[in-house]
Amino acid sequence: MAQAALRFVLTSKAWVRAIKLEPVRASRPLIRQSSYSNLILIAMVGGYAAAGSQDLSPVIDSKNSPPADPFLGTQAGAEREVAGVKLCWCPPGHFRMGSPRDEPGRRPDEDQVEVTLTRGFWMGKYEATQRQWKFVMGKLPGELTAELPAGDDYPVGNVNFAEAEAFCRQLTELGHQSGGLAADWEFRLPTEAQWEFACRAGTTTATSFGNQLSSKQANFKGKPYNGAEPGPSLNRAAKVGSYPANPWGLHDLHGNSFEWCRDWYHAQLPGGVDPDLYNASATAVKNRTGDRSRVRRGGAWTDDGWPCRSAFRLRFEPERRYDHIGFRVVAVRR
Repeated sequence: MAQAALRFVLTSKAWVRAIKLEPVRASRPLIRQSSYSNLILIAMVGGYAAAGSQDLSPVIDSKNSPPADPFLGTQAGAEREVAGVKLCWCPPGHFRMGSPRDEPGRRPDEDQVEVTLTRGFWMGKYEATQRQWKFVMGKLPGELTAELPAGDDYPVGNVNFAEAEAFCRQLTELGHQSGGLAADWEFRLPTEAQWEFACRAGTTTATSFGNQLSSKQANFKGKPYNGAEPGPSLNRAAKVGSYPANPWGLHDLHGNSFEWCRDWYHAQLPGGVDPDLYNASATAVKNRTGDRSRVRRGGAWTDDGWPCRSAFRLRFEPERRYDHIGFRVVAVRR
């Protein structure tokens, strides 16, 4: 049977590849990406399908590719600073979100899904700090406590979801005014998928440090995760950046403070392409009181090591606040 040719373009990075079509039985188009650098494509075209693994090294099509966005990062972990907030670049990619069934400490709402993020984003290198909050917003959003002491480099806590969003909007304005943030970019809270993708930083283990977690690596109290070496239990917040960074230069995604995500909490993780449940309140899980919750991630100084895993997730009503719940920002293209 004669072969046909298919040419496809991934315009976001100007990748161009040609593959050949072979007759196969397939019922619908399916795209699967097996790693950050390779793509497996199955595409239905007039009764033919093509399957192949293509290396996605950049090939520039000068006629069809859009001009490069100078605000994009050059590689994973690249850094820049906007309005006093240090950021690390998280590139586009594909990953398996959630935890395998044999991961110690996993919960039923962590069933794995495949996720593709088609756009890179900048994430705060650290949790939002008290210094940053005062610079952007003025008065701290809630009371300090013995466990969350005053200090410019301590995370901001006792902040509810709406207040964290207000910080992001004001930071966007400051970034645009200063010229540090591109006009078509904005700050916001991360989606669950963005948060876990950044936390994992290319790893597939329970944490970005491996399948164990010591309190020498993250600020939590009590029992280390999965037999790791015991370390100090501070029983309070630590200054941001006091513990090692993950492979993309991000600190304290494991432990210190829980972090708000923008998604409404659903019992099943959102998979697919660029999942975002910000407006999905109608399908969110109802609490016993009849209201619904947003998602928080990362674990805190109040917990043992197991809730600090990359896949761990909790719900929390957006109106509420605690001293061990804060947030970090992402910068995304609108």
